[in-house]
Amino acid sequence: MDAMEAAIQILEDLPVFDAGRGSYLTTDGIVEMDAIVMDGATLQMGATAGVQHVRHPITLARRIMERAPHNMLISAGAESFARACGLELCAAEWFETPYTRAVWQEYGRLPLATGTVGCVARDATGTLVAGTSTGGTDHKLPGRVGDVPLVGSGAYADNRSAAASATGEGDKIMRVVLSKTACDLAASGMPAAAVAQAAIATLAERTGGTAGIIIIDRSGRTGFAHSTKRMSRAWIDADGVLQAGIEPAHGST
Repeated sequence: MDAMEAAIQILEDLPVFDAGRGSYLTTDGIVEMDAIVMDGATLQMGATAGVQHVRHPITLARRIMERAPHNMLISAGAESFARACGLELCAAEWFETPYTRAVWQEYGRLPLATGTVGCVARDATGTLVAGTSTGGTDHKLPGRVGDVPLVGSGAYADNRSAAASATGEGDKIMRVVLSKTACDLAASGMPAAAVAQAAIATLAERTGGTAGIIIIDRSGRTGFAHSTKRMSRAWIDADGVLQAGIEPAHGST
């Protein structure tokens, strides 16, 4: 859990991703961020949606899982909880970048070059965790909540099957509960790479949607697949070697 959170914190601070600093803006020109974490050992999860000032939404999601009497907190209530937990809050301007402002001003005329971030991990005891963080789709309506903070859609983890994190067309991802669909396929013993491909194929067949997914199963096998033009990813292979890629591909370790 610590490693997953730390990895996503780094990505949230990098303006090249649609999460934390660099999140896309709503039609009103503001940032509204969502995040989720899940622990596969206990099935505990925490999620947040619509936060505008929390530097690390992934950490807020974890605090909600660990300290709140509820699974999800949103908007002003979530920010009050973050403040009570001592989390760092930033001015709205901190999250905006020249690129996201340009995309907002030139809506529909500039390519969307950044995306949601996620991480899945398995520790030495076999505990699986998953986390996902996003600023959501560009020019979304204020108050829109996508797939990311919805358990089973943006992420899912269960020690009996797998941990998965998804990104893509969120309004379609949630209709097939993409991450839970992948974990259910993994429970049958299907190889992780095949699971990822099958989940993406299911999304396309049932909704016509595009997405990317990363997965690690209960045996530690990893896989990924995407129907989007590209998906940045990195992982440690079975030999302990760091692997990474951006261009279209699918595979496993």
